Amino acid sequence: MKLRFTIGRKIGLGFGVIIFLTTIAFLLTNVTLSESRKKTDQVTEVFNPSVAVLKELDNLLNRSKLLITKWYYVQSGNDALDKKALRKILASEYPTLKSKIKELSVNWNKEEQESVDAVLALVDQMFTSYQEDIMLKLVSFDTYNDSNIKFEALLPFEDLDVKFKVINENLITLIDKQNSNALTNSDEMLSSFSFLRKIVIWLGIILVFGGILIAVYTVRTIVRPVEQLRKMLVSMGKGVLPLEKIKDRNDEIGEMGEALNDLIDGMRRTTDFAKQVGAGNFDSHYRPLSKDDTLGAALLKMREDLRENERVLEAKVIERTEEVVQQKEEIEQKNQELEVLYKHVTDSIKYAKRIQEAILPPDSLVKRLLPNSFVLYKPKDIVSGDFYWMEEKNGKSMFAAVDCTGHGVPGAFMSIVGYNILKQTVSNNTFTEPALILDELNRGVSETLHHGHEESQAKDGMDISFCAIDYKKMELQYAGAYNPLYVVRNGELLQTKADKFPIGLFLGTEKKKFTNHTIRLEKGDNIFIFSDGYADQFGGPNGKKFMAGNFRDLLLEVSKHPVDKQKDILNKTIEEWRGPLDQVDDILVIGVKV
Repeated sequence: MKLRFTIGRKIGLGFGVIIFLTTIAFLLTNVTLSESRKKTDQVTEVFNPSVAVLKELDNLLNRSKLLITKWYYVQSGNDALDKKALRKILASEYPTLKSKIKELSVNWNKEEQESVDAVLALVDQMFTSYQEDIMLKLVSFDTYNDSNIKFEALLPFEDLDVKFKVINENLITLIDKQNSNALTNSDEMLSSFSFLRKIVIWLGIILVFGGILIAVYTVRTIVRPVEQLRKMLVSMGKGVLPLEKIKDRNDEIGEMGEALNDLIDGMRRTTDFAKQVGAGNFDSHYRPLSKDDTLGAALLKMREDLRENERVLEAKVIERTEEVVQQKEEIEQKNQELEVLYKHVTDSIKYAKRIQEAILPPDSLVKRLLPNSFVLYKPKDIVSGDFYWMEEKNGKSMFAAVDCTGHGVPGAFMSIVGYNILKQTVSNNTFTEPALILDELNRGVSETLHHGHEESQAKDGMDISFCAIDYKKMELQYAGAYNPLYVVRNGELLQTKADKFPIGLFLGTEKKKFTNHTIRLEKGDNIFIFSDGYADQFGGPNGKKFMAGNFRDLLLEVSKHPVDKQKDILNKTIEEWRGPLDQVDDILVIGVKV
């Protein structure tokens, strides 16, 4: 069987060569970097620290020699600074330094370890001689004046120079050796990098020229034939049958070219018949290319179907024209009926709006109870599910912002129910605490809406912020269902959170009590209560909600202005934010400046 050099084998061979060369470069780089890292670690963690600690030992020995010389020749008391410094060297500095040297020398060769052990042994002997022959004998002014003691200390003192010289020479040798080790490792590391650089350069050259050869070969054997196939297929996609043909090849492109050539020939033979049928010549002769020619069979079937459809369509056009005329008359009549019905419904809702507005506190009552205040009231529809309420009782100005379930007509019905129950609750009871009023209101709404009964699954209710201000005592009492209270004082917003359950949801054993909050007021305080419609309004450049955080920042800003301007700023801001979008909910904001 003759082996075909297919497209897959051609591409696989080219990429195989590139992958092989890249793998060699990667392995060499990885080995070189690993060895270089080991040598770098030796330099930074062994040789350089070793040089530093040996130099430190040399410096310590020089200082000790100077201090022991002063001890011998300079008469001083036991608490002299030089004597304290020498004792510190012997007691702490040298043992610490010795420990470091021992720790680092573990990584040295055997000869270097033996050399440093010999140096440390000499240092130990020398420091022992310091203590026993000089420091323990010359301890006071009397001992310095005693010639016998001074002479006894002289011979060991002179012998110290010999030991010091031997130690110093050995230390210099060790330091030079460690420096040499560091330099040797650095040279080896640079040499390995130089070797890697040459290898990478040669591999890069091979990859570049190899890539060029592979690219040229691929273009000649794959890309150009594929491009020819693409042009022919694009031409056929535009409805133009190409004149050229694909040359024979012993690979997949050759097989596709042969199939494409056959397809073009077949399409030319069927094109003439399709033109005849398209022109309405249903009697034109056509013979399928073969018994398996599905396209030819489909064209013959299409010719018969088109002949029949032409007859049927002519009849249907006449029938449909009559139906359209009749439907148009019926639609016009229905539109007239809908216009009348819409006007009746709209008039009814507008009348309901007048009824709802009648229950809202008049401006005169608002100005009397809350002389320095504003009410921003923006229903989503003609009627609203939000309403505000105000009353005076026992010297207190009571006011509330109420958000009923829903908006539009359902919300308006709920608002009237809530208003009547709230009014009855305040009128029929002597207490003025907001929490007690909300407890009673909760009971009344639940009973009115039959919440808690098995036959009722209603989820209607109200969110509310209820306040009572005693201007004489400068005291504010507040209770709320979901809707909080904001007080802006001295540029800071103080939030009093509401209870997390609504009015009208619980009854009987499940009934919950509302929390009463008492707040001491100060001159200049700004009080704000509201429904959630303002913060929930969509708008802005990205069509997102205004959000509670932005609403709080806005209240901080507007509180600097008089109440009339506060209302204008709030209204202008939400309208600019909303832009062309619809209002999504009723909006209610009440502001009071103390």
